[in-house]
Amino acid sequence: MKIIKNVLVGFIVSFLGSIPLGYLNMIGFEIYTEFGVNNLLLYLLGVIIIEALVIYFTLIFANKLANNKKLMKVIDIFGVFFLLILAYYFYSHLNQSISNNNYLEKYIVFYPFIIGLFLSSINFLQLPFWTGWNLYLINGNYIYVNGKLKFFYILGTLVGTFLGMIALVFFLNTISQNTHSFSKYLMPVMIPMLFIIMACLQGYKVFKKYIK
Repeated sequence: MKIIKNVLVGFIVSFLGSIPLGYLNMIGFEIYTEFGVNNLLLYLLGVIIIEALVIYFTLIFANKLANNKKLMKVIDIFGVFFLLILAYYFYSHLNQSISNNNYLEKYIVFYPFIIGLFLSSINFLQLPFWTGWNLYLINGNYIYVNGKLKFFYILGTLVGTFLGMIALVFFLNTISQNTHSFSKYLMPVMIPMLFIIMACLQGYKVFKKYIK
């Protein structure tokens, strides 16, 4: 029963957490539309391998990380600039549409699996995300982390992330095929605006948490 509970809780948290638009999802969407499902699967494999390490690390050291106020503050503040950098990156390709993303072709030669590893490695915002969730789940006795049980929780989170990202990629692809304006303006306009909004929300969180 504990094994099933760990897997289900991990799956639900990770699946819902992976659905909101983010740069990992958007790069996955581009890889899928330009290079097919096989490259997408390799990319996602790289993403979840790094996520597995992050979840395991935060699971073991959740209390220490949460009590390290300086580290969490640096990560929170850096998150604002990180989101703004992502917004600029996507906006810089304003003249390129989803159907003509030549700039991605020069990166795909590095193998989509490596791209997934690298992009997931620089996603520093997942550290406070998983630290907070793991503390909440452990303190609320929603999961069990003694012995091998923690690995079933991690398994559930990885399956949730994998399926959640695939579901979003396929959903975006369906919309882009049926709506030309969505496909044309998604990457250069809508996504930068999304990241700017997220940066503002992150900035408000930093202000409320550390300044106010």
